[in-house]
Amino acid sequence: MSESAALLDDLLAGKHRALARVITKIENRDPGYRELVSGLYEHTGNAEVIGITGSPGAGKSTLVDKLAEHYREQGETVGVVAIDPSSPYTGGAVLGDRIRMASNVGDMDVFFRSMSARGNLGGLSTATADAVKAMDAFGKDKVIIETVGAGQNEIDIVGAADTVTVLVPPGAGDNVQMLKAGILEIADIFVVNKADMDGADRTVQELTEMVHLGQGSTTVDAGHHGFDEVEMDLEMPADTDPWKPPIVETVATDGEGVVDLVETFAEHRAFLESSGELTRRRRQRVAEEIRTLLRDDAAGLVADELEDSGGVGAFVDGVMSGDTDPYTIADDVMAPIRDCVEDQ
Repeated sequence: MSESAALLDDLLAGKHRALARVITKIENRDPGYRELVSGLYEHTGNAEVIGITGSPGAGKSTLVDKLAEHYREQGETVGVVAIDPSSPYTGGAVLGDRIRMASNVGDMDVFFRSMSARGNLGGLSTATADAVKAMDAFGKDKVIIETVGAGQNEIDIVGAADTVTVLVPPGAGDNVQMLKAGILEIADIFVVNKADMDGADRTVQELTEMVHLGQGSTTVDAGHHGFDEVEMDLEMPADTDPWKPPIVETVATDGEGVVDLVETFAEHRAFLESSGELTRRRRQRVAEEIRTLLRDDAAGLVADELEDSGGVGAFVDGVMSGDTDPYTIADDVMAPIRDCVEDQ
């Protein structure tokens, strides 16, 4: 049995150390990680995946902590993937395993893992979806993805979560309309956290008006979650009303509103299942994953061909001297790869 197969067996047997090792191999793209992820697939699809995003300072980490605590009280197991800013020097998570899951310290049924954003504009590492698969295959009932919170670019979360929750801090009312074209449009659920602070009522009002005017995630089109359509023989039942993103008020520091939020998650899950949207979203997710893998593999082939041709430095010299241009270089480098594909 290969090392990867043995590690996979340990993960499926419920060994947390194996889960940690698998995610490390996935994040580092260590040899054998693809075999591991391939082996995970048939064991996935059972966890409910919840995305928590929003602007910095909105209280995401505290809310995730309280959600995990609530789910544990209900006897459910939880996995948390926290996407941290990545170091410009090492590419690793700057904040590391932050001490932000204080309510769940020592509880092995809450598995917390920080991962680096690796500089991705969307704030989500390409390994995040694979880490979610590992937690799903392990048997976690809920998997929560908490993102960096970098503003409008924080939209990649829709590719990994079934339910997208956007936190909006009090006092953001003046900015709601300005932000609507970005991060706010991906929300399945809005949360106004720190609802005991000044400005919370106005923020709720602004969000309510935005949703009422149809400026939030008010349709169930897969397209609103950022992907091209995938051909599907799926139709929403004629009597299914579109999902209107509800607005939940919370004070995460003392757990206020957490029960209401969990109930809203359950309502959205029921909608996803009854409308067929859960299947749609997961199909779109797989389609995007296939595209991403193909792009990455093709980029690797091009990089190898570039090195075999003497490296990029020699090509730069040719452009600077006026002997060639970037387009001609790209055509020349791609020619052997294109010939191989055409010969198939």
